[in-house]
Amino acid sequence: MPTAPALRAPPPPPEAKGRKASKEVRQQQLIEATIDSLAARGYAGTTMADVADGAGLSRGIVNFHFDSKETLLVETLRHLADEYAQHWRQALAKAAPTAPARLWAMVASDFEKQICNRRKLAAWCAFWGEAKSRPTYQELCGARDDEYQDTLVDLCRAIVEDGGYDLDPAAAALGLNAILEGLWLRLMLDWQRTTRERAHAAAIQQLVVLFPRHFTMAGPTG
Repeated sequence: MPTAPALRAPPPPPEAKGRKASKEVRQQQLIEATIDSLAARGYAGTTMADVADGAGLSRGIVNFHFDSKETLLVETLRHLADEYAQHWRQALAKAAPTAPARLWAMVASDFEKQICNRRKLAAWCAFWGEAKSRPTYQELCGARDDEYQDTLVDLCRAIVEDGGYDLDPAAAALGLNAILEGLWLRLMLDWQRTTRERAHAAAIQQLVVLFPRHFTMAGPTG
């Protein structure tokens, strides 16, 4: 016969738990709540009050860590950009040391659930809509974008030279990057019909079209 469970104190309310959290944990909690709000309400509709409510914290605590909505949004964008950069770098590090394998891994990383999910894509789109009028956002992502594009160019160049393709590596990399960004946008607009798997397959097909001697739909050929 099972014994009666021991009595336990009720869990502390979110605010109490928040007071015990480290600064880094608290800020991450607020950034995640900001991503949720951007996904649900968009850029203009997100307020500090929404973030506080979403994080289960008081508005005073939000203001303690982020003195304005703009500061909070900048740090949220920084978090998304750093997470994305770290993700594709890790994919490269795990791939076999050949240009086709590394390019395959880099493309695949764009459609992994950690990075490519509805809430994060919606948050990215919210920032993209503001980037033109907010130089800070462009500067924040600029160095990371340059590194990503330069890596694509280097990989495309190695494949072009190995396969003797009549292609400009920089143009091939630019086109591939544009397709990846477009697939993210298509996913955001029509997640149910496009699906992450279909978008990934479309990106692979572009690799096959560009470099048919190095890729099939099943993977790199060498």
